[in-house]
Amino acid sequence: MSIALPLTDEKRRAEAWTRFDAVAARDGDARIETLFEAEAGRVGRLTLEVAGLTLDLSKQAFTAEGLDACLALAEACDVGDWKRALFNGAAVNASEGRAVLHPALRAPDGAHFEALGEPVSREVEQVRDQMVAYAEAIRAGEEAGATGERFRAVVHIGIGGSDLGPRLVWDALRPLDPAIDVRFVANIDPQEIAEALTGLDPASTLVIVVSKTFTTQETLTNAVLARDWLAAALPEEGLRRHLVGVSAAPDKAESFGCGQVFGFSDWVGGRYSLWSAVSLSCAIGLGGEVFRSLLAGASEMDRHFLETPLAYNAPVLMALAQVYNVEGLKRRARTVAPYAHGLRRLAAFLQQLEMESNGKRVTREGKPATRGTGPVVFGEPGTNGQHAFFQQLHQGPDVVPAEFVVVKQTLEGRDGAPLWSNAVAQSEALMRGRTAEAALAEMMEQGMDQGEAERLAPHRAFPGNRPSTTILMDRLTPQALGALLALYEHKTFIEGVIWDINSFDQWGVELGKVLAKRVLGAAQESRDSAKRAPESWDPSTRSLFERLI
Repeated sequence: MSIALPLTDEKRRAEAWTRFDAVAARDGDARIETLFEAEAGRVGRLTLEVAGLTLDLSKQAFTAEGLDACLALAEACDVGDWKRALFNGAAVNASEGRAVLHPALRAPDGAHFEALGEPVSREVEQVRDQMVAYAEAIRAGEEAGATGERFRAVVHIGIGGSDLGPRLVWDALRPLDPAIDVRFVANIDPQEIAEALTGLDPASTLVIVVSKTFTTQETLTNAVLARDWLAAALPEEGLRRHLVGVSAAPDKAESFGCGQVFGFSDWVGGRYSLWSAVSLSCAIGLGGEVFRSLLAGASEMDRHFLETPLAYNAPVLMALAQVYNVEGLKRRARTVAPYAHGLRRLAAFLQQLEMESNGKRVTREGKPATRGTGPVVFGEPGTNGQHAFFQQLHQGPDVVPAEFVVVKQTLEGRDGAPLWSNAVAQSEALMRGRTAEAALAEMMEQGMDQGEAERLAPHRAFPGNRPSTTILMDRLTPQALGALLALYEHKTFIEGVIWDINSFDQWGVELGKVLAKRVLGAAQESRDSAKRAPESWDPSTRSLFERLI
């Protein structure tokens, strides 16, 4: 059964873009701080509370009319219909003919999701129940290793979406002194797996290999090293108890030597897969109930996203703010500053989520994109970033919108104000700035010589008028984390809808993989030969190869 995708009225969309461009050109230089006086109720209108999160978009750059133009654009791009198409299991990943149903992975028991007309919810529940039961058996010592020892460490091997999501979840929610140590390996540099295995006992170590196809070069290279490490210390007949596969190709995982295999379907994209058995390592390390709470928080955001009108829809408004900055104001980068140590991997996670999803140059139909698409995303935890790249945010020549993710209390019994006060102050400073005259007056009040004050005033001036969004949560709970990550997933999708691109394929990563295999093959052949690159290669690639071989 095929489910039709929305058919957008191109004339209506073009007219909405024309209005959008006109408003952005007219209002783009408006001072954000003046909008609070000009627009009564701006804070209330642009502050949302959903799923344990508070979002303040009032320091974004759009005026009231700019927001109206953005919402009209969303309507003209059929955002509402595209939302429903995604949740109904249509082939929104059109280039690969696939449904995209990560919401099905975190839906409560009894849901009825379908992928291209085929029911999937029962299978999701079965895999989820199996993974949680296995995780709890590991935690209780009921599932033990080859020598009867209980597992005290998990080594999670994956890359990209098979690594970044679970790694973020573990960092965010891990106890200070975990009963089961969870370590992650993604980089093909042998240093990383050497570090991960150092200090571990093979008899009490479980290795989880996560690969959708079970052919990913980097993952399998590391998996072979881990398997060899286990095999050198354990009896052959019990080795399979130490190897678990998570894959859409269970036969390949079993052939590799995995004693347990947990599957997922082709409608689960890698960067949207943390809600599945891909996060088995986290379920083991944190417990099944924590994992289910993570899913529940995401599911609550799903309901908000699907059911709430566009004008009050958190992912939609987040997406519109970015579209306004990128396309309306030509601001091609965005920084994310999480004020919580547990969220230190958030920027890396969002880099993949957003830049792999929306870093595209063609439309859904394969035509050249005429609009700017996804911006460069970067970040670092606050307050670290304040002492690094924030200088450029405040005084650099280009405006870079900022996003602050703030946790009120990160550690029980500790005052969170020294941390969150910095986030609040940074958003205000970016907006307000400071004139040279104000800087001069301040230095004079401090008793500085007038000549010296006049010399320093330009250096101490800030242009201000730099937009930001702030996302608040009281505690970094599993529910709040789930809601936060689902918020960003839906935001990314809506941006793709408005830019008319497919957010769910990633053909741009393929060529590099193909060429890497070619170079590796040549390197293996050259070790016993003349160590020369093929003449068909370009001069630079040949030169680099011959220096490295």
